[in-house]
Amino acid sequence: MIYDGGMSKASPRTASIETVEPIGKRVLIRKDEDKKVTKVGIHLPDKVEIPTLTGRVVAVSAEVGNDPNYPIRQYDKVLFNPKHSIPVDFEGDNRLFVIPIEDVVAVFRREGTVRGE
Repeated sequence: MIYDGGMSKASPRTASIETVEPIGKRVLIRKDEDKKVTKVGIHLPDKVEIPTLTGRVVAVSAEVGNDPNYPIRQYDKVLFNPKHSIPVDFEGDNRLFVIPIEDVVAVFRREGTVRGE
């Protein structure tokens, strides 16, 4: 799957659209925003943040998408290890990361959701 940064329409000046397509055993993840409030409601100063290790899968490489050993799909919410993540300078807020599939450690599923649906 290819991510085009939400720019599905090309401007009259440019005929090409910049896209990001992970290759190999990698996925493209949009990291969730760091939390500014704790679970009990304490507001943290701007300098302090609770690191977020969750995000949404934006795109999956063809190799991962075709491998039944990786039950991960576009839009899945995942928990990941950011150690080997590669930031993608594609958007101003820079929350996109290419991550090796081995660093995706969990997929959040709702009760009743069956893998492969």
